[in-house]
Amino acid sequence: MIHTTDRVLVSELREYVGRTVSVAGWAHTLRLLSKVQFVVVRDHTGMVQVTHRRGGAGDDVEAALQQLTPESAVRITGRVAENSIVKLHSLEIIPERVEILNRAETPLPIGEQTGLEHRLDWRFLDVRRRPAAQLLFAVQTTLEQGMREYAYGQGCTEMHTPKLMGTASESGAEVFELGYFGRSAYLAQSPQFFKQMAIAAGIDRVFEIGPVFRAEPSFTSRHATEFTGVDVELAWIDGVEDVMAFEERMLAHAISRVADAHGEAIRDALGVEVTVPTVPFPRITMAEAQELLRAKGWDPQGVKEDLDPEGERAIGAHLSEHTGHEWVFVTHYPTSVRPFYHMRPADNPAVTLSFDLLWQGLEVTTGAQREHRYDVLVKQAAAKGLRPEPMQDYLNVFRYGCPPHGGLGMGLGRILMVLLGLDSIREATFLFRGPNRLTP
Repeated sequence: MIHTTDRVLVSELREYVGRTVSVAGWAHTLRLLSKVQFVVVRDHTGMVQVTHRRGGAGDDVEAALQQLTPESAVRITGRVAENSIVKLHSLEIIPERVEILNRAETPLPIGEQTGLEHRLDWRFLDVRRRPAAQLLFAVQTTLEQGMREYAYGQGCTEMHTPKLMGTASESGAEVFELGYFGRSAYLAQSPQFFKQMAIAAGIDRVFEIGPVFRAEPSFTSRHATEFTGVDVELAWIDGVEDVMAFEERMLAHAISRVADAHGEAIRDALGVEVTVPTVPFPRITMAEAQELLRAKGWDPQGVKEDLDPEGERAIGAHLSEHTGHEWVFVTHYPTSVRPFYHMRPADNPAVTLSFDLLWQGLEVTTGAQREHRYDVLVKQAAAKGLRPEPMQDYLNVFRYGCPPHGGLGMGLGRILMVLLGLDSIREATFLFRGPNRLTP
């Protein structure tokens, strides 16, 4: 039994035709005519028309509706009525009481034509007024839930690693330095070293979704200075193939969850079809990728050791054309472009047992088998010009019986960006952080 004071969501109103309910939401549009007042109220599930015939002096409902402004927070109590003329689901509410909970200032600082950067200044309003923007967070929730489901099913333990570090976590990469009780600390660029410590602690499979910080002065549509990383580390592996197999199955599982829960809404709001990928994903070595690209005129001087964004897009397009698959693992990156802790095959020490995962030509993951042998690790660090002293806590992990292991780090925002067909990672995040943006 529902009481009149209980809130009913707009999406549930059809069940209450002929009954008195309360809806709470925002005044979406107002048409205050001489005889009738029309207000469309919006909550996170939809919109409903409120129709009130003016009663003149002493009509409290009329007076309250007259004070409303667009985006005011309001609670309307009234009778749900069917009306075939009403475009919104042929339903309307005939109000008995109107409570203005918070009257919005007017005019609003953003409108339909406002550009992305200014919308980001008023992100709470931007998200609130656009159902397509709110859909992002519903999809993100389901995607993370699907990833966790798969990881738990595979025996992973979810960890929460520190984001403050005493030394910079990776060689040569950009880190944020901050004051820490009279000395320096650094924001973690990755939970990498801590994941490996957990493996050495006997936690067989490790999983984390958490913040990652990169002090890169990049202004591209795919870079952020703070983003959410999805990290996995697996012990006792036979090779890097075990890590790729884990990731492709995890993604297929999570995306199938999104397709089931939100496929129709994504199609309606964004015009994007969610395709659940088949496994296995195609694989191509870096050497094969470069040969293929150079035959098409990429890097005519033959000097690039890594794939640039143009090369990644071209490889993605080529594989899509020849395999029908949107995903591809590019494997065996040269040692020169990979960190010292990536394992190198004995028969070809110029490359690493590593991979990047591209989705529609965008890099969404980096992964590798790690070097777990202390003496080899020290040599590889020295070859990169790194001194062992600042890394001693890390190196100690490998001195007392660390098993073979490997893992991956994935950018959640980049996955969402491709999944929803968004133009920029700025729209795949609630509050974006970049070189020029620390607010709101």
